Amino acid sequence: MDSKLRTPNSELRTLWERDPKLTTLPLTLDEVLSQVQTGLPGKVLFGGERAGEISSYVAGWLAGRGIDVIVLDGANRFDPYMVSSFARKALISPERLLKRIRIARAFTCYQMATLMGERLVSLLREEGMAAPRQKPWVILLGPITTFFDEDVPEREVRPLFERSLRKIEEMALRGVPFLLFQSNGFSENPPFPPFVKGGVKGLKNSKRAYLTRRLFQFANEAWRIDLDDEGPKMILEKRINKIADCRSQIAD
Repeated sequence: MDSKLRTPNSELRTLWERDPKLTTLPLTLDEVLSQVQTGLPGKVLFGGERAGEISSYVAGWLAGRGIDVIVLDGANRFDPYMVSSFARKALISPERLLKRIRIARAFTCYQMATLMGERLVSLLREEGMAAPRQKPWVILLGPITTFFDEDVPEREVRPLFERSLRKIEEMALRGVPFLLFQSNGFSENPPFPPFVKGGVKGLKNSKRAYLTRRLFQFANEAWRIDLDDEGPKMILEKRINKIADCRSQIAD
């Protein structure tokens, strides 16, 4: 990974409370990706600092293994130069990798909801006709970022976001792999505090707390991005092993 992704541990804040039952030691990003690629990923969430840059690296990593990638960017943080940097280190033509990555950006929650529904269905259909033997992987970058918009009332945000999640769930159950990347740093807002029983400290009824909690509930696997001087480390925060549990979770 690029050195600019490294930052002291003291600057890190978590998106959620760690499950005490999980005792997995921190893994490198490549180790986690290898696990995800060989397993049944479903909906894997990565939360933490520099999520945009790391998602760009992941897109290059997947493309370098011959996997087509669709990126839905709701945070305007996808960095093609990170893909090119990965390609040069892997001795692969950057153009070859970038041709495997399709990017669609959203700047409002309404646009993001459209991308996560109708537009993604169309993109998957197009990619499926081009490579019918292998489903493309979908990266959702900043899936809740546009929904933070203070100009959109919470009474509109909740049903809009839930409809988007249902669309993603339908596609995931049909075998489309999803990787979700959500940064916990925002220019105008402090990082999220940890989750506690009954809600988020000081944010129990807020739109921000609802979206963050709902995204975590939605994922069947979640990793916290921990950046230190040795590069990104991934810490497992949640894992659901049974498909039935995944289905019941989206209904809750």
